[in-house]
Amino acid sequence: MKSFINQPETMLAESLAGFASAHSNLVNYCAEGNFIRRKNLTSGKVSVISGGGFGHEPLHCGFVGKGMLDAACPGHLFTSPTPGQIAKAAQATNTGAGCIFIVKNYAGDIMNFDMAADLCQGSARQIIVSDDLSIEFDKVARRGIAGTLIVQRIVGAAAETGMPIDALYALGTRVNQATHSIGVALEGSFNPILNQKSFLLGANEIEYGIGIHGEPGVKRVDMKSANEIAADMCGAILASLKGEAQKPVLLLVNGLGGTPLSELYLMYHAAEQILNASGVTIARSLVGNYVTSLNMAGCSITVTSLDDEMLNLWDAPIETPTLRW
Repeated sequence: MKSFINQPETMLAESLAGFASAHSNLVNYCAEGNFIRRKNLTSGKVSVISGGGFGHEPLHCGFVGKGMLDAACPGHLFTSPTPGQIAKAAQATNTGAGCIFIVKNYAGDIMNFDMAADLCQGSARQIIVSDDLSIEFDKVARRGIAGTLIVQRIVGAAAETGMPIDALYALGTRVNQATHSIGVALEGSFNPILNQKSFLLGANEIEYGIGIHGEPGVKRVDMKSANEIAADMCGAILASLKGEAQKPVLLLVNGLGGTPLSELYLMYHAAEQILNASGVTIARSLVGNYVTSLNMAGCSITVTSLDDEMLNLWDAPIETPTLRW
């Protein structure tokens, strides 16, 4: 595959510079610290910070702005940001109320955000996102995938109201526990730096239970119809929901970077029918490429059970480069 690239070592910086210029009314690019920060900070508000390797766009930088993140720290391709980078973002956005780090449950991310929290000398707390159902162990072992967006949004909206840091931590933990995701790939992603695909599939194969770093899934299965794939994915989610199925839910169908919107809406339709038939009430929805794996063909389905507080915070005003209402 061909890619728009100059040099591998300058790809991230050039992309961030273009992103910040395109959205200069909302964000600033701090080149020295290598992070994107909200242009207009609110004094006394807890700063909400997240990050991870680039290749997941619009996560994380596309969600910097009013009602979501105050800063995003991108590492190199599928590589965690450095502790110093995260600490500089915290220093630049902490207006006196401390910082909340929203961290995907990957070893590198957790290690570097842990070290950054130490550098912040007690002014930062961490929410770990672990929504991936394909890891069939304790919730602690699950990866953070598309549900990261939902945690960032609801915690960011709550921070906008002036909610203190301990309450934000409790809220984010509750949102994470209510969020359930599963992903499927039809083709591996193409890495423009390595000039190779992340994995190869046969003409009649799909990868079930994929993460967002180009890694293979938990099993390889035969290709099926969209309705059958959606039934497998929603079956796993319904089993995880258990008693939460009585609450209204947010349904997110997330593209991984290489799937047309027409197919994502088709998958939304299939998932909606399955969930409705199971007695689940879909109160809010979101469809599109939000938490990607470069250009991987595939999608994930995420369901978050919502209480009244979460629903109101999801609906609160937001203005970021990617989400606005």
